Amino acid sequence: MDQLEALKQRWQATEQDFPKVSYQDIYAMLLKKSSSIVKWIVIISVCEIALWTVLSFFVPENSREFTDEMGLKSMFLGINIFNYIVTAAFIYLFYQNYKKIQTTGTVKELMGNILRTRKTVHYFVYYNIGMATLLLIGSNIYYYYNQDKLAELLRQDDTFGGLPAETFINVNIAAGIILIGFLALFYYVIYGLLLRRLKRNYKELKKMELQ
Repeated sequence: MDQLEALKQRWQATEQDFPKVSYQDIYAMLLKKSSSIVKWIVIISVCEIALWTVLSFFVPENSREFTDEMGLKSMFLGINIFNYIVTAAFIYLFYQNYKKIQTTGTVKELMGNILRTRKTVHYFVYYNIGMATLLLIGSNIYYYYNQDKLAELLRQDDTFGGLPAETFINVNIAAGIILIGFLALFYYVIYGLLLRRLKRNYKELKKMELQ
């Protein structure tokens, strides 16, 4: 924020002589910074979906077979397709927000676009964490009501070494909670940082509007 602060100080010191030029300089700086932040939101969301796609190719074959034999293959496939569609829709919205901010012409419009972008990112984060939580709950409920079949598959699979069905479910729940925690932390650190910067820009624009 050093460059922006310098422009603000210059504006305040010379606003009697050059109020219009200094005002536009600060607005242009905030517009550029906001546009850059939203561009990074688009890039990170694209990288995120690409990462999950790449990781899916490294799922062990015995894990795929286990899912298939438990009768969860079709359900997981449907959920994955649905998630890709929803994520693609969010990426499109992020890109649209980016284009709108780039062509913003007034302080009020830029403030509105910043609020819209922040809201879209919040919905994106809530959706991903909520879907992961529902998937964790749903899959383990299914395991619970199909413990006989689960126990049989666990006895046949050398990877699990005859692990009891209840223990498997408990471990699965614990691992899922940890993964969701890491996911929430990732969103808090990465998207949270970008949203906090957008919020600072919004506050600066609010001050300009009141001048």
